[in-house]
Amino acid sequence: MTAVAVTEQEWPAGWAGEVVVDLGAVRENAAALAERAERAAVMAVVKADAYGHGLVPGARAALAGGASWLGVAQLEEALALRAAGIGAPVLCWLFAPGQDLAPAVAAGVDLSASSPGAVAQAADGAARAGRPARLHLFVDTGLGREGAPPAAWPDLVAAALAARAEGAVEVVGAWSHYAWADAPEHPTVHRQTALFREAVALAEAAGARFAVRHLANSAATLTNPDARFDLVRPGLAVYGLSPVPDLGGPARFGLRPAMTVRARLALVKEVPAGHGVSYAHQYTTTAPTRLGLVPLGYADGVPRSASGAGPVRVAGGRTRVAGRVCMDQFVVDLAGLPGAGTARAGDEVVLFGDGRYGAPTAQEWAEAAGTISYEVVTRMSARLPRRYVGEAP
Repeated sequence: MTAVAVTEQEWPAGWAGEVVVDLGAVRENAAALAERAERAAVMAVVKADAYGHGLVPGARAALAGGASWLGVAQLEEALALRAAGIGAPVLCWLFAPGQDLAPAVAAGVDLSASSPGAVAQAADGAARAGRPARLHLFVDTGLGREGAPPAAWPDLVAAALAARAEGAVEVVGAWSHYAWADAPEHPTVHRQTALFREAVALAEAAGARFAVRHLANSAATLTNPDARFDLVRPGLAVYGLSPVPDLGGPARFGLRPAMTVRARLALVKEVPAGHGVSYAHQYTTTAPTRLGLVPLGYADGVPRSASGAGPVRVAGGRTRVAGRVCMDQFVVDLAGLPGAGTARAGDEVVLFGDGRYGAPTAQEWAEAAGTISYEVVTRMSARLPRRYVGEAP
């Protein structure tokens, strides 16, 4: 894998902080996932602005790496991909009753259906778009979110096949989603896989002919060959993060984190021992020291729940947030760091990246904040500029 180093000299003028996205890493991750998926195609999930990495750049990089489908949650995301000229198959799985589906159908966006009402809504959109809607029927095998439960699955299949007979829809796929894929041997995983097979068999006996059957998310793609079927749907792994950190980090699965979040110190100052830091003085200096002010806060996506715990690399070493994370800023105590004595405003602070050069990772921030790495990367605010490196020549 190629390495992309971001140096202090590359700072854009006037930026106090930024998100650097390595599109080369996204491409390499998609290629690694395609290799692991073997005969199954790869749907790169690019919902939520590609997990904070940028919807269109992330989608293009994943397709360049070997993904052949894209997955999104919202209609606006699907239409933004089409507006950008991306013609790959796109599946969109969330829309509200009464929402106009005609633009998505006209753009050739595949839609998920969890109920006969959703089938009727898609058929209405198809009538106004002048072309059949492409449907993936969702069976709830145990997650309890979207999808028809097994008892309602026959009605969903019947509604879809009736709409197909009328020329209103094409029944393209069948799919479901795991509740516990990050624990590959959990009994729910085996039960959901079996229920999915049963639901597909029932639908095929009724006359459905699915082009794609898909169940595997990132965790199942990496750990469960029985879940791959015709198509896998990795999300987090496309961006180089491990969905099963207790089983191994990104490197174990041939992945490389694509996002680096960094800032520049806005201020460095000397304070005496016993000096309180940030709101409520949850941190107090124990000796004379130098404090550094980082101009990023929870408005930028830095978790407030990581107050006093979020790791950063600064002044040639690693330290943690001192005191509370504020809306626009947090403080670090530079005591004991190799470069503490020469630190100055403008020096680089790395919140997280790919772990090279001693930088923290998104997983470490997740642990500090009591959350998951998915949330860490997706919560990075649009207020924080994105810069892309590693683009294809």
